[in-house]
Amino acid sequence: MNKRETYTHLKDHAKNIRFDFLCNAAEKFGFICRGGRGSHRIYVREDVREMLNFQDVGGKAKSYQVKQLCKVIENYSLLEVDDRV
Repeated sequence: MNKRETYTHLKDHAKNIRFDFLCNAAEKFGFICRGGRGSHRIYVREDVREMLNFQDVGGKAKSYQVKQLCKVIENYSLLEVDDRV
C-alpha cells in the first residue's frame, strides 16, 4: 500500500483502524516512535511541530488520533513528499 492509499484508508475508516496499522502509517510518513508508556506511543518528525500520541485500546486506535494524523499529513503536505516508500 503506498502513501496515498494508506492516507485514504485512514481517512475513510477512522473509526475502525487497528493500532498497528496506525503506527505503521505514521512511520510510512516519516514519523519516528519516541517511546511511550503502557498502551501509548509517541511519534515525532523533525519537520513537524506536533507530537502524535497514539493509544492502543483493545488492538484499535482511537478515531480522533487517526484524524489527527490525517490532519498533520494534510497540513504539512506529506502526501506530496516522495511517495516511493
